[in-house]
Amino acid sequence: MEALIITILIIVAIIFMLIELFVIPGTSIAGVIAFGCFIYATFYAFVNLGIVGGVITLVISMLLCGGAIAWFMKSKTLDKLALKENITSKVNKGIDKGIKVGDTGICITRLAQIGNAEINGKIIEVKTIEGLLDEKTPIVVTRIDDKTIFVEKQQH
Repeated sequence: MEALIITILIIVAIIFMLIELFVIPGTSIAGVIAFGCFIYATFYAFVNLGIVGGVITLVISMLLCGGAIAWFMKSKTLDKLALKENITSKVNKGIDKGIKVGDTGICITRLAQIGNAEINGKIIEVKTIEGLLDEKTPIVVTRIDDKTIFVEKQQH
């Protein structure tokens, strides 16, 4: 009966450890459960099976843990969970499409340093030099550096 309890605890610990490592990484409840099951299985083995049984349980637990991680990493399960799409979009594609210094537009969102504006009929991300600009404020492009468009409030 003791061997069955220890076996079940180790299996549960390995399952939760794999969940912790590959599905929900970080310190979560799955990791705490896995750690608790490993510790309790080893403790239970030392108390009920003696020192030899406890050491054997500890060694088997470590070997099964390492083997489970190696098996899971080599299996196709990770490929099914992995993201396979590449991000091909670019920030501010509109810069390449004719936006230049002196063009005017209007803020679509509030510019708290960075926000969106419509310039020459294109909605693009811009950065303000002045600080805060409210929505629907007329703006003018003052500088373009390394895919960043700098704007300021248009003076009438």
